[in-house]
Amino acid sequence: MTTAHPAPATATTTPAPASAHRAVLRTEARLFLREPGALFWIVVFPTALLTILGLIPSFGEHKDELGGRRVIDLYVPVAVLLAMIMSGLQAMPPVLTGYRERGILRRMSTTPVRPSALLTAQIALHGAAALASAALAMTVGRIVFGVALPRQAAGYLVALLLAVASVLALGSLLCALARTAKGSAAISSVVYLLMMFTAGVWIPVQGMPETLRNIVRFTPFGAASEALDRAASGGWPGLVQLGVMALWTALLTYLATRLFRWE
Repeated sequence: MTTAHPAPATATTTPAPASAHRAVLRTEARLFLREPGALFWIVVFPTALLTILGLIPSFGEHKDELGGRRVIDLYVPVAVLLAMIMSGLQAMPPVLTGYRERGILRRMSTTPVRPSALLTAQIALHGAAALASAALAMTVGRIVFGVALPRQAAGYLVALLLAVASVLALGSLLCALARTAKGSAAISSVVYLLMMFTAGVWIPVQGMPETLRNIVRFTPFGAASEALDRAASGGWPGLVQLGVMALWTALLTYLATRLFRWE
């Protein structure tokens, strides 16, 4: 999925730095809301997929191998993670690489507004969209399929924010590695499929064979899946899962910072 944004408007006057950053955020927000395709894949698609899966009769049956839970109970955290993957890996990288490819970032470097304002705005908007989609998935799961809300709300929120941070850091790294919008789409598609698997979109992490689960749990979304599931069940997310997400976020952010080029 690629998202083509028109060039952001540039001011004719020289605003104060804080005002300029707010203006960039407002402009990017308007452009983002004009993209129904991006909004659909980030906000609507994960919940739509959850609804389709919830209509499968076997997914509503309690299973002993899942600790008495239903498959649909496990797919709510998966839908939450899928929203983040769509936001950070499919929607954001083509926008930023497109800006760089079209010289928008280079032109911004001659104004009081630094190109980093665009990066910050894009991260904030895509992060907010992912969180809104997560709230929608949990609401539909609760109302339509009777999936219990997270019993450890604080732990769930911590895991959720770390998962968002890790996926946006990964998206930023993809922006740094890809020099063109087409290259970004190609790289993002490969990473997207891999991250979907580790998030449990096809097979819930809790239902994977033990050897595979032990490998997946050290990936950002494998750790996120287990952390969210544990918080949903009433326990505090394990320090290992939180630590894995934090380490991945720090590493990916460092690499993105080192490799990112505005031109």
